[in-house]
Amino acid sequence: MPSLAPDTLVDDRYRIIGRIGSGGMADVYEAEDTQLGRRIALKLLYRRFAEDPDFVERFRREASSAAALNHPNVVQVFDRGEWDGTYYIAMELLEGRNLKDIVREYGALEPAVAVDIVLQILRAARFAHRRGVVHRDIKPHNVIVDGEGRAKVTDFGIARAGGSDMTETGLIMGTAQYISPEQAQGHPVDARSDLYSIGVVLYELLTGTVPFDAESAVSIALKQVSEEPVPPRVRNPAIPPALEAVTLRALRKDPYERYQDADQFIAALEQAEGGVIADDPVAELEAQDERNWRRIALIALAVLALVAIAVGAFLLLTPDQKQVPDVVGDRTQNATDKLQQAGFEVSVVPIQSDDVAEDRVAAQRPSGGAEADEGSEVTITVSSGPGEAPIPTVQGLGADAATERLREAGFQVEEQRQYSDTVTKGRVIETSPPEGTSVRKGSTVTIVVSRGRQKVAVPDVVGQSRGDAEAALQQAGLGASATEREDADAEPGTVLSQDPAGGSEVNPGSTVQLVVAIAPADVQVPGVLDAEEADARDTLENAGFQVRVRDTDVDTPDQDGIVVEQDPDPDSMAAPGSRVTITVGRFEIPSPTPSPTPTATP
Repeated sequence: MPSLAPDTLVDDRYRIIGRIGSGGMADVYEAEDTQLGRRIALKLLYRRFAEDPDFVERFRREASSAAALNHPNVVQVFDRGEWDGTYYIAMELLEGRNLKDIVREYGALEPAVAVDIVLQILRAARFAHRRGVVHRDIKPHNVIVDGEGRAKVTDFGIARAGGSDMTETGLIMGTAQYISPEQAQGHPVDARSDLYSIGVVLYELLTGTVPFDAESAVSIALKQVSEEPVPPRVRNPAIPPALEAVTLRALRKDPYERYQDADQFIAALEQAEGGVIADDPVAELEAQDERNWRRIALIALAVLALVAIAVGAFLLLTPDQKQVPDVVGDRTQNATDKLQQAGFEVSVVPIQSDDVAEDRVAAQRPSGGAEADEGSEVTITVSSGPGEAPIPTVQGLGADAATERLREAGFQVEEQRQYSDTVTKGRVIETSPPEGTSVRKGSTVTIVVSRGRQKVAVPDVVGQSRGDAEAALQQAGLGASATEREDADAEPGTVLSQDPAGGSEVNPGSTVQLVVAIAPADVQVPGVLDAEEADARDTLENAGFQVRVRDTDVDTPDQDGIVVEQDPDPDSMAAPGSRVTITVGRFEIPSPTPSPTPTATP
């Protein structure tokens, strides 16, 4: 599911602050409990799992198991619920880092530091075991260590409490590098399986690496069952011998050879800190081997004497042959029930498979329909699904290249686009879950692809004053740069033009070029006195002035049509386009005086 945006209110109570991280099942967010006014961690199940009853039950059980464990070394669960088609758990917000990240950064820890952290994990496990809860997935990823070295165990997602039917043979496994041999084989587990996992954690803290690793979870599980770990001191000679002995005993294949409870493990670690090797399992087993050889030598004589009797007895006591039920395709529990009811023992071997559904039998030996001795063992190979894989690095790739890489890694891909000021358009910003997170193959990974920087519309500021224009552009997230141009027709300071034009879309922070009007500089007024009217008009208009003509009477004909005055005066300064008034003489010929009319004499 896409990441929840800050301030999203979950179930009308928990306000999202930001995402802390992601896992194989859920996203974890920092949130505020608006009712109690405190910060909490909110684990939100991926929606694709919310429709799977097994995952919902696993998620629900994590909350129930952890909520019942109030201990300084166990993360506290406050609440759980359902919201927007999925499920959530509200828990204590831990300030610190998970133990896996610490080992990745620093490698092997000082033995004293490693012992201190493991003792805290053991105290948490002891508290849970006494209340009937087996964690089943203890690993460094599920241990948070704060700045003062306090450790808390979290993630009870596959814990077994009471008689849950999700704990039957083969249904749920922990992380391959940390599971016990019996858990790898799908056998029932108890508190000693958790102690084995804690032994693996101790081994990793002391050496900087896990005892068993391989390319696939199945290969690792097989090593857990059949191989002995490299002694820790081979990888880190600084480990005290007593501490190595404790670690190796915790990693014994047979649960009965390990520490039987957390108290024994704690006591052994405390003794090892003082240099005391408590119940060195290596020396103990070597002595046991010697005793066994002596016993074998004595028994061999008796066996030889009884061979003849044994041959006869074998003929008489050979077990009945029975037909093996065909259980390929059945769920693990159903297959186990069928085989046991038919009189066979059952051994479960997990295997990753892209073709066989999880918890289904992929193969069996002997095959269905074959005849086998009653009471003999039938091995069923059970699919654990396609397994998990880390999400590959695709940040910065184009959307098509990122999609291809994720599909090659076994994931489905969804695409989501958002604006980004830093990532080029069409390139991947991030994935959800984040890169490097191990999730189940076939699950959906969302790639967030950049749409580039979000464009903004350029305001139309032509005709505005320069100050108003710059303020409007700044409010739109844009800059302004102005040049000036003389313009006799516009008010000085008025924006004459802009580039880009108003209504265009540009990147935030872009600069808009403005052209601002200024008054033209004054020029010299030509002198036109004594010029004829037409010549004076041409001279003034060619100089950029407007001309107004006034008439005045003159006394002599030689001033008729001649400029006798001008305003402004010749050679004075005036603005281009301003008006010059010229006064032009007008001569009128006087009318003759009429002669007196003669008077008639009577």
